[in-house]
Amino acid sequence: MSGTPMSVKLLRRHALAIFKAALAAADPSAAVTRHLKRRDFARYSNIYVIGAGKAGASMAHAAERVLGRRITAGLINVKDAPASRRNSRIELNPCGHPMPDARGVAGAERIAQIAAAARKDDLVVCLISGGASALMPLPAVGITLAEKQATTRLLLACGANIHEINTIRKHISRIKGGQLARLAAPAAVESLLLSDVVGDDLDVIGSAPTAPDASTFAAAAEVFDRYGIRARVPAAVKRRIEGGQRGELPETPKPGDPIFQRVRNTVVGGNRLALAAAARHARSLGFRTLVLSSQIQGETREIARMHAAIAREIVGSGQPAKPPACIVTGGETTVTLKGEGLGGRNQEFVLAAAIDIAGLKNVVVFSAGTDGSDGPTDAAGAIADGQTLGRNPDARRYLDENNSYRYFESLGDLVISGPTNTNVMDVRIMLIGATQ
Repeated sequence: MSGTPMSVKLLRRHALAIFKAALAAADPSAAVTRHLKRRDFARYSNIYVIGAGKAGASMAHAAERVLGRRITAGLINVKDAPASRRNSRIELNPCGHPMPDARGVAGAERIAQIAAAARKDDLVVCLISGGASALMPLPAVGITLAEKQATTRLLLACGANIHEINTIRKHISRIKGGQLARLAAPAAVESLLLSDVVGDDLDVIGSAPTAPDASTFAAAAEVFDRYGIRARVPAAVKRRIEGGQRGELPETPKPGDPIFQRVRNTVVGGNRLALAAAARHARSLGFRTLVLSSQIQGETREIARMHAAIAREIVGSGQPAKPPACIVTGGETTVTLKGEGLGGRNQEFVLAAAIDIAGLKNVVVFSAGTDGSDGPTDAAGAIADGQTLGRNPDARRYLDENNSYRYFESLGDLVISGPTNTNVMDVRIMLIGATQ
């Protein structure tokens, strides 16, 4: 196939197939099943299953399939609770995402109660996946849900990355930043993590409910200052962060704290595995394939321009790969909102890249979130090619308005997968076909 010209239509089909291969590798049910089947649980008097995340339903189903009647009680906060995934021992509690809501608070209260009820000869299995930070809200004393919601909105809009957002979340919570492990002690804790953060940092995934927290109140205050939002943060949140910074409040538990002696945190799935599967499928289709990085971060538009530059280089010089070529990247970018439009980071990435690849033949750019939901939309992402601007030349205006959803909706180029029941960040695919 290396010398065979490919139509844009065929390249588009290949991009979607490559993304589906990545999704299959991120299947949370298979990951949890593999891990739990290797463990011996005979020595525990009771087993409790708790957690939160967009993949919570699949993870809970797998845990119940393996552990069965050994489960004493369980509750998982989830974004959706599909009827086909009903459990008999682990309750699924649907609640708000990306904005935490009262259902999430109620579920988090019950999760905290289950953890606190565990004794030394018990095991707490904690299932955490992408979205857990928003889905397991338990505001610190003196902070209301509305104040936490307002803080979350500010952080999402200012361009803060997931590490920075979670630094704040951990310090205005009663359950995050290792505090769930503190509640469960002295019981054994087995946390299975489906990573949705760059680098798979344990103290960031799901805001680290069972992992030591390296961040501090001082670091949280620095995030506010970095983005110039300290004066706009709700007064109660500001007071708590500043009080903690002055040493008036106890810090989250740090590495070396005795409460972590019986805690094990294991990453059972993540972006790297998804990208590797995407690359394998691309090679099977005949593409010379490079996985550049699973740790791409930064402003979405700038990252898009970098990807577009690579596509132009491949077309012009055959470097770093000769067509037919496939470039795969992962991670999670950020969007600084300036307009009033509708979209998400993946759709904005594709729109910005479409502007820079305009006119190139047989070049396709694809980006989608593995959870099937890109920002506050029903789309996972979008797809474009070198001729996209010819179909709607008003791309720059849509980009300036952060209105990528409406742009691709007008072309029928939204990628709509529906909920995937997993979340390992984003997958970006560029395909450059042979032209002769």
